[in-house]
Amino acid sequence: MAALVDKLKALPDLPSTLSANLERYRDLLLQWNQIHNLSGYKDAATIEHYLFDALYPVTFLPTVKTAMDIGTGAGFPGLILAMAQPDVQWTLVEPLHKRAAFLQFVKATLGVQNVTVENCRVEALGPNHFDLITSRAVTDTQMLLELSEPFRDRETMLLFYKGENVYSELPESLPYNVIETKGRHYLLINPPKEKPC
Repeated sequence: MAALVDKLKALPDLPSTLSANLERYRDLLLQWNQIHNLSGYKDAATIEHYLFDALYPVTFLPTVKTAMDIGTGAGFPGLILAMAQPDVQWTLVEPLHKRAAFLQFVKATLGVQNVTVENCRVEALGPNHFDLITSRAVTDTQMLLELSEPFRDRETMLLFYKGENVYSELPESLPYNVIETKGRHYLLINPPKEKPC
C-alpha cells in the first residue's frame, strides 16, 4: 500500500480519508473475491495498480456535480472516483447482483454517502442527466455513446478507460482528447472548453 500512497501524493485535492478507505476497499475486495469471484484481481498489488488507474483522471477532470458509471463491476472506476470526489453525486450502474451487493456493502462499510447503486442494465434506467459519464471495460466507444444518450446533453463529458485500440474507436462528430499513460488511454469526449483570459 505504501507505493500507492506515494503515487496518491501526486494527485490533487484528495480527501484525507482516501488512503485508509482504499486500503479497506482493497481488503474487502480480496475477501469477497475468494467467495464470489467479483473480479480477476487476486492480489493486493494488482488491485492497488487499478486503484491508481481509476483515480488518475482526477488530474484532468474539472469539477462536476453529478456522474454516472456504466458497468461499475467491483467498483472500477465509479466507486473509486466517488471516494475521491465526495462532493460529486455518483450513480453506479451494475447489472450483476453479486457485484451490486458488494458495492452496497462497501458503501455502507466505508460510509460513502455520495453513491447510489442501480442493480440493472443501463438501458433499464429512466432518462436522467449527468455532468460526467464514465465506463471501463464494458463495450466499444460507439456502443457507449448509444447507451449513454438518454443521460447526457451537449455539455456532458464522457470518460472511457481504453487501451491502445482507442484510436480505432474515436468519435467522428464529437470533440475529444486522449490522455495517455503507461498501459492506459483515457478517452475524454466533450472536454471542457478553455475559458478566455
